[in-house]
Amino acid sequence: MIDTTNYKWLSLRSLARFYLKQHDTLAGIDYFTTLATWDPAKVARHRTFIRAQENEGVVVVYGEFKRKSHRCLTCGAVHPFMEEKQTDVNIAIRLMQAAVQDRYDHAVIVSGDTDLLPAVRAVHTTFPGKQVGVVIPIGRSSEEMKKQADFHHKMKEAYLRASRLADPLALTDGTVLHCPPNWKPKASAGVGP
Repeated sequence: MIDTTNYKWLSLRSLARFYLKQHDTLAGIDYFTTLATWDPAKVARHRTFIRAQENEGVVVVYGEFKRKSHRCLTCGAVHPFMEEKQTDVNIAIRLMQAAVQDRYDHAVIVSGDTDLLPAVRAVHTTFPGKQVGVVIPIGRSSEEMKKQADFHHKMKEAYLRASRLADPLALTDGTVLHCPPNWKPKASAGVGP
């Protein structure tokens, strides 16, 4: 198992290019995310990453977290937790909107989440000439997504390694961003295929 912390400081644009078909051009990248507002340090790191992505033309689409609770059936204690909401719906809506607007011939979703299957099927039914592929993240598997997709790939560590952002990173407006210290690669990252 790889340490994915080594690959948090990534250029999504660079990574996407590895998954383009031979003569495709990259029309755009949408990054769907949610800020962990209860953890200011995590939000600060995330906002730094988002600025780096926006500098490369990535469109950021936000979901939100909702506070939930779960009662333990064994001891009766109530355990609060945060649940991410809206991300799957946002991806599905964007996938369909972009198909309606004819913004892609081939869309690629980086996820193994089967909640996205209805959106993939809807594109196939409504726009039979459009293809939807998936890139399954490291540490995940999704046979159902692979069956429904027109093409599929497994995320490769070599592609992640090759897509790291510069550190420091100079933005087009002159701002300089730095990789958050706890996202810096460990000494062994970069060794191997």
